[in-house]
Amino acid sequence: MRKIFGFAAGALGVTWVVRAAWDIPSAIGASISAIQPYAIGAATYRNRQFHNTEPSSQMVAGSVPGLLLSALTKRNVGRPRRPIPLRASELPAQAADLAVTWYGHATALIEVDGYRILADPVWSERVSPSALVGPARLHPVPAPLSRLPEVDAVIISHDHYDHLDKATLKALVVGQSTPFLVPLGIGAHLRHWGVPEHRIIELDWGASVSLAALGRERDGTDLVLTCTEARHFSGRGLVRNTTLWASWSLVGPTRRVYFGGDSGYTKAFAEAGVALGPFDLTLLPIGAYDERWSDVHMNPEEAVRSHADLCVGDPGHGILVPIHWATFNLAFHEWSEPVRRLVEAARAAGTAVAVPMPGQRIDPNDLPPRDTWWEDMG
Repeated sequence: MRKIFGFAAGALGVTWVVRAAWDIPSAIGASISAIQPYAIGAATYRNRQFHNTEPSSQMVAGSVPGLLLSALTKRNVGRPRRPIPLRASELPAQAADLAVTWYGHATALIEVDGYRILADPVWSERVSPSALVGPARLHPVPAPLSRLPEVDAVIISHDHYDHLDKATLKALVVGQSTPFLVPLGIGAHLRHWGVPEHRIIELDWGASVSLAALGRERDGTDLVLTCTEARHFSGRGLVRNTTLWASWSLVGPTRRVYFGGDSGYTKAFAEAGVALGPFDLTLLPIGAYDERWSDVHMNPEEAVRSHADLCVGDPGHGILVPIHWATFNLAFHEWSEPVRRLVEAARAAGTAVAVPMPGQRIDPNDLPPRDTWWEDMG
């Protein structure tokens, strides 16, 4: 009998391993050889990799022993002590001049001058090539993907799993008719997953697309989306930086929005502010920072500084909405530390900040009363 139970347990273990590994090759995405033809010729592409324009290290030299110790002793520090509140906001039939609905982490539905832009959509339970192993959500998805209205474009900042999700992209191909705007090389991943070629637009830093030119004009207006420089890295497997990373500017006739995606602090923000701003709304990452990878992930104080840069030196212009926190445990700081530090730094700088719950829609023209819903949660 013991042998039977042992055999059954072993069989279950093998089954679990097979299930965990089944979709990994497809989820990782395109091969380097499939990506390379779309990368060659870019100014920052050399030796088969993209590079930041500022010296940048993905990890400070000598950090591995400390990182392993943190992984053993602090892996649960970033979990909240209480359930994270959700707010499934109703979306208006017509997109506003300026609004944003935050679905958690870096996923946001941006409304600007009557257009809707979906940024870094991730609806999966885990940000991993495996559906069974990897960082899992700290809160449920606040609304099903099927409830989204028709969007005018999907923008992707880079190919890390917490920003580029195969299952969500495939669902959007079926449920939406929108084009996908991606930095150079990421189109190869989309092609690998069956996204039609005519719906893929790959851009280098500084390149722009007019939605009116794509036949998506709204009420006689246009929205120009520009792929802007970020300071980060890429990679879905063992090889890094085969695809480009980026932020995005969304410029309409009356409003301007900047989506930071994921980035370390960079002079490129001030350059974007001068060239494309000042921005009325910035969505900037505040979480998953650590002194060991400070070149490629900004901290909350740097997010406030970045907002001022994007607003051409005026920290009081526009409103900052934090992203890249609360949903996945990807670093070793406390769950609410990023937003607490952000609010304090913004108050000192005179920067207006709105911190939505996951699923909450923020309209800068009709902000809700000040709410500190994240306090006492860890």
